[in-house]
Amino acid sequence: MKNQWLFALIAVTTLLSAGTHYLSENESIRFASASLSLLFWAALMGKATEAVAHYAGERLGGFLNATFGNAAELIIAIFLVKEGYFDMVKASITGSIIGNMLLVLGLSLLFGGLRYKIQSFNPMLAGHNASLMLLSVIALFIPAAFLNELDAGEIELLSLIISGVLILCYFLWLLFSLGTHRKELGESLDGLPDSPEGGASRDEGESPGWSRGVSILLLIISTVFVAIQSEWLVGSVEAVAHALGWSELFIGAFLIAIIGNAAEHSAAIFLALKNRIGAAVEIAIGSSLQVALFVAPMLIFISLLFGEPMDLVFTGYELAAVAVAAFIAKSISRDGSTNWYEGVLLLSVYIILGTAFFVVD
Repeated sequence: MKNQWLFALIAVTTLLSAGTHYLSENESIRFASASLSLLFWAALMGKATEAVAHYAGERLGGFLNATFGNAAELIIAIFLVKEGYFDMVKASITGSIIGNMLLVLGLSLLFGGLRYKIQSFNPMLAGHNASLMLLSVIALFIPAAFLNELDAGEIELLSLIISGVLILCYFLWLLFSLGTHRKELGESLDGLPDSPEGGASRDEGESPGWSRGVSILLLIISTVFVAIQSEWLVGSVEAVAHALGWSELFIGAFLIAIIGNAAEHSAAIFLALKNRIGAAVEIAIGSSLQVALFVAPMLIFISLLFGEPMDLVFTGYELAAVAVAAFIAKSISRDGSTNWYEGVLLLSVYIILGTAFFVVD
């Protein structure tokens, strides 16, 4: 019955969004209807991902969600790159990284921790995630550090080389985590956190409600419509944000990033509430790493196709935000166990960064 209501709400809000997109000239109405439709499509993506994780396992399910969730962001970014909005693209990349590490993970730990006193996941995975987060910070910091010593051509070359190295590292990480060391990083070490009554629980006998094929199909369909609604929303968000007097940095780093991460938000929280914190962490941290190690570098190469290359030089504000987010996320996740208060700490840092980005010109 719940699924029927969700499908009905999706149909109604999608038709409403399409109608306002093609028939209305009011950007605020377009923005609101696209946001509402995106919310329900993201909810469906979260439920479909939970079902896929039931069949595929926590790690692969989390990886699939991070990939499908970031597909919308990649599509949005490609449109922005095509139009030459490089500063907004970099801000949205920054916002996506810190949004996943602070907002998505923070909400997951908070809501999951309120239901389960302690939730645990693979500590070996936490260590590797911390190292990859540090690699991301280094890769984004180097071009900015050498900016004054290099000319435009050298910065472009450095950006391309760093992007190539990051993409290689990302695919080698997939080989390592899903191939050669899958057993060591797999569900056998994911942890058996306490249930509300104090016993171990993984809900292994609970049926996801859909078959494997239907779950994958719904995940693909929801991803397509999340991308469509995201594109429509981005078309209105700039006009709405400027009407409110918000800076381009805040628009890209927080508004667009929150919208683009809607799928990860719902999926990670749903899984944390199901006591599957391993998959929730894989979605939040894995999505940040995927943006830093794959999406951002790919945009550098994609920009070459449009004749105006983008570089990897981020502002000091953006670098500080990524470094702070990586530091607190590493500190909290390093022991492989979580609780609701750690979620509060992550959300507090996100609010602090959001306030700083909002007041800066």
